Amino acid sequence: MTNTEAKTRPSPLEFSSSWGRKSKHASLEEVFRSIPVGTANSSQFRRFLAFAGPGYLVAVGYMDPGNWATSIAGGSTFGYTLLSIALLSNIMAIVLQSLCVRLAIGSGRDLAQACRDAFPNWVSAPLWLLAELAIIATDLAEVIGTAIGLNLVFGIPLEIGVIITALDVFLVLYLQNKGFRWIEAFIIALLGVISFCFVMQLALADPDWSGVILGFAPTVEIVTNPNMLYLALGIIGATVMPHNLYLHSGIVQTRAYGSSSEDRHQAIKFATYDSAIALTLALFINAAILILAAAVFYRTGNYGVEDLEVAYEMLTPLLGSDLAPIFFGVALLASGLSSTVTATMAGQIVMEGFIDLRIPAWLRRLITRGFAILPAVGVIFLLGSDQIGKLLILSQVVLSLQLPFAVVPLVMFTADKRKMGEFVSPRWLTVLAAIIAVVVIVLNVKLLYDLSGL
Repeated sequence: MTNTEAKTRPSPLEFSSSWGRKSKHASLEEVFRSIPVGTANSSQFRRFLAFAGPGYLVAVGYMDPGNWATSIAGGSTFGYTLLSIALLSNIMAIVLQSLCVRLAIGSGRDLAQACRDAFPNWVSAPLWLLAELAIIATDLAEVIGTAIGLNLVFGIPLEIGVIITALDVFLVLYLQNKGFRWIEAFIIALLGVISFCFVMQLALADPDWSGVILGFAPTVEIVTNPNMLYLALGIIGATVMPHNLYLHSGIVQTRAYGSSSEDRHQAIKFATYDSAIALTLALFINAAILILAAAVFYRTGNYGVEDLEVAYEMLTPLLGSDLAPIFFGVALLASGLSSTVTATMAGQIVMEGFIDLRIPAWLRRLITRGFAILPAVGVIFLLGSDQIGKLLILSQVVLSLQLPFAVVPLVMFTADKRKMGEFVSPRWLTVLAAIIAVVVIVLNVKLLYDLSGL
């Protein structure tokens, strides 16, 4: 099968009538089934490599600038304690992203299409609006993070940096025109830059590794301490991001896997391996941010550091090296650039899947970015740039509050044998995913109760 045939060919899956409706278009139709995965004679390793890529695009969302703010605040305020939340969030992410793979390959739908096809309009319309809100909150974090990165590396004022971020649409368009594999290569390269920068920073910080190991053990105080819970939910919201569930269920369908049962089972296996490996890298980076904050700020009595700029300025005197802030700024800028690419695709998948509205990628990008730029500029001009860190953390809590509205449908669909057929989730996986959904919902209710002052 040629690439052209793969792009134009409709999904080979039979859409069960239990879905209610049938989506008219393939997810991200311009790149649908555009990447060959080899033949039956290809080695298992070569076929796995063909599936490698989407997981890293998803992993970007688990280490975007929003993660930085929450992890730095958590590490500087509570030391290594919240490392257990970073680990828990990563386990949640691996489980939920594996369900996205199963849904996409087993049903031929991304999560947005599945919601539209399975639910009546009075249910799917609010879910669409909440998904759009989550993407705006995600983009807000990227706007702020990229602007701060530009300020730290090149000295560009935040006000101007926020406006410059709107121009990244041209980067997205250029990469899309080059082909989907180019987008994946670009993202993986940036992840390599981020990883290198944090390895160097940790070497300079020399953390207490025994404290790091103990930090991965959970403590009851995380739930009983409202301030700790607030940051813990921010870390969960920054790690298990709603838009990533829509994104992954769309981009995994860029692979031209076959229509047979065996081909699809193998595709699920390789795509799940891809995301698990990529998210393990994301855990390393998220943990590295928190460890760095604990080793540099908490250990020296500089508690409650929230602003990325403040963290940047304090690194040189505390670590005694001019290289530390350079690594920090470069990694932050790379994080912002990489996450902005994936947010655009997530926005396309959500809009096309829920309301079947197809608009040019650049227009979709500018609309989303416009909604994100307005609050960022407003905070800078009205409250001052020193409040931008609080806005960044708030955006992550918003993501956590929205997360159940994406997780619950995902678990429901993949557990329904009428919809998934032989690709229905194993019982143990459904139970584990349901527990994750309940935990997120309970923590959110607890957070709202604490914030209400009751």
